[in-house]
Order: sequence, then C-alpha cells, then structure tokens
Amino acid sequence: MPETADVVVIGGGVIGSACAYWLTRMRPGLRVTVLERDTTYARAATALSVASVRQQFSSAVNVAISRFGIDFIRNFAERLGHPAGDLGLRENGYLFVTASPDNAATMAELASMQNALGAATAVLTPEAILARFPWMTVDDLVAGSFGTRDEGWFDNMGLLHGFRDAARAQGAVFRRGEAARIDLAGGRATAVGLAGGGRIDAGAVVNAAGTRAAALMREAGLDLPVEPRKRTVFVIDAPNARHPDAPLLIDRGYYLRPEQGHWITATVPDDDGPCDVDDFEPDLHLFEEAIWERLYARARGFDAVKVIRHWVGHYDYNRLDQNAVLGPWPGTSGLYVASGFSGHGLQQAPAIGRGLAEQVLTGAWQTLDLSPLGVDRILAGRPLLERAVV
Repeated sequence: MPETADVVVIGGGVIGSACAYWLTRMRPGLRVTVLERDTTYARAATALSVASVRQQFSSAVNVAISRFGIDFIRNFAERLGHPAGDLGLRENGYLFVTASPDNAATMAELASMQNALGAATAVLTPEAILARFPWMTVDDLVAGSFGTRDEGWFDNMGLLHGFRDAARAQGAVFRRGEAARIDLAGGRATAVGLAGGGRIDAGAVVNAAGTRAAALMREAGLDLPVEPRKRTVFVIDAPNARHPDAPLLIDRGYYLRPEQGHWITATVPDDDGPCDVDDFEPDLHLFEEAIWERLYARARGFDAVKVIRHWVGHYDYNRLDQNAVLGPWPGTSGLYVASGFSGHGLQQAPAIGRGLAEQVLTGAWQTLDLSPLGVDRILAGRPLLERAVV
C-alpha cells in the first residue's frame, strides 16, 4: 500500500521546511510529508548560502517579502511560536557602489520605492561613503546605496532547523527519500513517485526541490526555466584589513563581507551558465583572476591576502528574470512550485513558506500579494526584471 498525505512537499531545505511549518500552523492536523534526498544537507543551497538578508531590491514584491523576512529573522523564536535559538543577525547593511551617473539615478529611484515600503535605504555621496567607511577608496565612485538598518547576515542553518523542528512539533513528517516523478491524472497532481519504487499519494504536491525542481517538472511534461548555476565562495584572510563594521559590499561584479575576523567574497564568472546538478568542483582561478585586483583597488589593507577556505553552492537560477517562480501551476490542480530563487531563497523563506501555505489551503495569496512572482509570467515569457541581482 502506498503512503498517503494531504500535502507532499518535495525538498526539505529552508523553503520546504518553511512551507511545512506554515501549513501545519495554519491547519493543525493536516498530514504533511516532507521528502528530502540528503538529510545531511551537505550540498543543500540552504547550508551553502552566504546567509544574508537585504531590503534593496528593484521589485516591490521582493521588498515586501524582505520586510516580513527581516522581522521574522530578528524575532525568530517569538514569531515561530516554538523554542529556537537566536539567529545572530548582524545588521551591517548592504552597500551597492557605482561609478555610473545613470546607475546613481537608478539608485535614487529605487531608494524612494524601498523607503516607501518601510526600508531604510540611503543614497550616499562618495564623501559620505568615505566618512562611514574610511578604509574604502572612493575616487572613481559617483554614489552608493546603503541599507542603514534591516540588512546583514544571520545563521542559515538555525533558520532551517527552527522551521523544521517547529513543523515536526506541529505534526509534519520529514523523511529521507528522493522524488523521481510527480504523478498527474485527470488534470491534477495525485502522487509523488519515489526513486527505488513506491509512491506517496497526495492531495497536493509542492515542488520545492531547488536545482532539481525543473527536472521533476519536465518528467511531468511541464517546462520550468530553472537551472543550476555554480558559485564558488572564498574565505580570505587579510591581516591588514580588519573592519568588523564593514557592510556587504557589492562592487563591479563581486561581493565582500566580513566573517569572524576574515572575509567572504565571490563573483559571477564571465562565462556563467548552467552546470550539472552534481558539479561542486570549485573554480579556484576566480579569486586571482576576477576578484583580487578589483578588491585591492577598492579597499585599503588587501595587499596581503590568503585564501584559507572555499566552498561551492548552487543557485536555482531562473533564466527568464532571476526571480522566484511561485504558486499553483496553471491547468494542473494541486501542483505548486517554489523555485528559481536565484540566490535569494534563504532570506525569502519566511514569507514564501507562508504564501505557499495560503495558496494550498485557501487558493489565494492572503497576507502578501505574491502574484507578480506567479507561474503565469513564466508561461507567457513576461519577465519581472530584478535590477539588483547579487
């Protein structure tokens, strides 16, 4: 006999765990099963994230998601309603810098929108940047966009474990297993087939399988334009650059932030494209070839630098517009998708999990209108362009 559940969530990372949490919180007694192929999370995007949160997005819906997310992260145990540790939020802010007058004008436009939604974005002159961060070189800059509060980084696995433990306490079942297919019959999702045989019959299926989500959709005859993109992250020691108050700096194709006496940095390769879902081989040449010279030019103290560690994570990259793909799949009852986060999934999980639960339980977005991120735009090829992709 197959297993049965009211809702099967494919993927036990932070998105799937948040969804299971909200489903069981909103409807006690709901039978929710979460499938996770790797319960060590060794290669999970959640575990390999740089774990930051920001308000500085160019799409209003993403700002609204972040406004909810930062409150949830800052007050985690209280908002969760379940014992949980502090997530160690460090609100050093994000600092986007530009040498382009056109980009400076865009920064001012976006700051106005973000501030209207409750963010605290300030557009700084080069002089103001230097006054706040005297270790930076600003001679070539025109402006910087800085989040004076509600932006920084936090404990990624603490967020995941909190959602997972609370969901379990509310009755959700987390089990090891790999989804091989989503069964469709009569225009609706009816079950999840398991690798190695067997299935779980379901009233609804949420595909939150990260970089593997698109393959499951293809198996069901549905096209989700999401692919794995590899990102090599470097931990560097720079003994002449000790600036614990530094923001997360985004500058000319790379980012940098402090981390316990060291620094974390990464870049987008010039030849960025899809990788194999199991390709975790680091692109070690990127630090010297694409990051170090730019970093040395931007900040004093990076004359002596040593890479002390590195890791590789994957983005579930939405080829259309680098924004999440959320909600019910048109024409297929009971099938929901949460994919394509393109590096933003961790910080968006509190609001996304809630929104997905609302869709499953009520058929509508209730608290936040997440319809701009819906599947319809994907099927129509109508991008919701995000100008602040990191």
